[in-house]
Amino acid sequence: MTDTRKDLTDRPEMGPPEDADLLSQVLEQIRLTGDRVQSRTVSHDEPLELDADAAHILVVAAGALHLGGGAEKPLLLDTGDLMLLPRGPGASRLLGSSEPTTVILCRFWFDPYSLRGMISALPDRIHIRHEEGAEWLDGMVHFMMRETVDPQPGAALMISRIIDLLVIRTLRTWVHLGHSSGWLSGLSDARIARVLKVMHERPMRPWRIDELAGVAGMSRSGFAERFTELVGRAPLRYQNEWRLNLARDMLARREARVGEIGLRIGYTSEAAFSRAYKALFGHPPRDEV
Repeated sequence: MTDTRKDLTDRPEMGPPEDADLLSQVLEQIRLTGDRVQSRTVSHDEPLELDADAAHILVVAAGALHLGGGAEKPLLLDTGDLMLLPRGPGASRLLGSSEPTTVILCRFWFDPYSLRGMISALPDRIHIRHEEGAEWLDGMVHFMMRETVDPQPGAALMISRIIDLLVIRTLRTWVHLGHSSGWLSGLSDARIARVLKVMHERPMRPWRIDELAGVAGMSRSGFAERFTELVGRAPLRYQNEWRLNLARDMLARREARVGEIGLRIGYTSEAAFSRAYKALFGHPPRDEV
């Protein structure tokens, strides 16, 4: 994939190729840390307890799991099914629906500052049936369990990276199946996806709403409403958060001084850049250096 940060530094108005993977560009900015993979077995009607303050991916290895409670409809997870809970279990209850039920649990946390609007716009749960993800899921689960059963030096890093890949693959499958909601459906909406693509290709350009509406082939008001509905952010606010996340990466890589990075992403002064950065991330950019 073309490195967007490199484009910002060397060729700010030249974007990635036309076939660049927009979903990959977005997911690259959503960071997470996974710290635990384990297998649990519960009996019929026995609750499966999850950490309330963590996100989870669970895969039913044997039996079936009933998911109920909360605002969502009850759901039965069959053997091989995957469930992503981006904000933890919430009010949902998970109960063994057979005797016994074995579940593989992955615990992780999203970086709260990486495209926060997108994370908050994810649905409470994403369900991938076994037949929808078997071609990649079976192999990843097998590899992940080997790391937990026979930990070698570097196992903690491997587990975190595997969970990262598992989350990305889940979201990609969700989009491709057409089940997505929120910003994920924005990527599968042809008109909004065209706009997201040009915003990512040319992050320094001071886009106007009427220009973006023209890219989408929509009226100004219709475009702004549709974009906000799907992405969870108004167009110009999304562009600003995208640029600031790119700046955060540049700061972490120590590509340039704070003021220079602010200018690269379109701010007219270091002070303006610092204010915007602190408003989004909760601390000034100099704290990243």
